[in-house]
Amino acid sequence: MIPTRITTVHLGVHDVPKLRAFYNALGWTEANPDNKHFAEYKGGGAWLSLFPHALLSGDAKLTDAPPAAGQYRGLSLGLNVERREQVDEALATAKAAGGRIVKEPVDTSWGGRSGYFADPEGNLWEMAWSPRSQFDARGGLIA
Repeated sequence: MIPTRITTVHLGVHDVPKLRAFYNALGWTEANPDNKHFAEYKGGGAWLSLFPHALLSGDAKLTDAPPAAGQYRGLSLGLNVERREQVDEALATAKAAGGRIVKEPVDTSWGGRSGYFADPEGNLWEMAWSPRSQFDARGGLIA
């Protein structure tokens, strides 16, 4: 059996310094800022790492060409927030840091609020608030 949990998200990126600057501008704190080869951020239950695409695909023994920077990869990362207004605030912060707003925040059919941004290489993030969400002490989504 494989446990149902995500502990690390590795993003294969083209330009680690550029993405490091973007995620730092979001106010995120790097776990190992002295490492020049990759960047890591500790979240509420999972880590995000920015890893050179060639090294990540090589580690997995893949030979596929990397997607072009800005090309949609068929994946979105979700970040749930505690308050409705945080969706709009987070998207404004992402835009100010150099991200692109993909979908302006809207009230949803399920009673929440959601919007999307893309980082400078096109990695897609959904910012969402649900009135039913509950978080643990680390900020991890538990319900």
